[in-house]
Amino acid sequence: MTIEHRLAHAGFTLTRDYPVHVEDVWRAFAEEEQKRSWFGGTEAFEPREWAFDFRVGGRDIDEAKFHDGPLTRYEAVYTDIVEHVRIVTTYDMWLDGVHMSTSVAAYEFEQTPEGTRLTHAEHGVFFDRFWADGPNREEGTRGLLEALARHLGEGRRL
Repeated sequence: MTIEHRLAHAGFTLTRDYPVHVEDVWRAFAEEEQKRSWFGGTEAFEPREWAFDFRVGGRDIDEAKFHDGPLTRYEAVYTDIVEHVRIVTTYDMWLDGVHMSTSVAAYEFEQTPEGTRLTHAEHGVFFDRFWADGPNREEGTRGLLEALARHLGEGRRL
């Protein structure tokens, strides 16, 4: 079987408001127990490997297998962190051991009168057979922001 080598670029920006203080949203990213509870922490996955090192230059790993499905692997490096303001990462994704993409993702945190506005901006490069996967990445990120909303909903409100 011949693999067609090609690249595709996809970018998107998502904005979500949460009715909690910016410090609470920040902790959901910066504290390992909190992040693990919402970031890929669903019953749809069997966890395999997890690493969390929230600092500039630190690396996060989240490897899990869908029940009766593929093995996914996420590896991120934090390139910029400004407390309560922004987090920037570069990250790579694999599916069943095949490198599918490299992305730059930025999270911006803004206190509003109603709570916190979180803006996620991302640009990804998708490889070979995954060249058309950009829309799936955006949809997956929407799901993560929804999981974060459920996680934060268990805490205190403004």
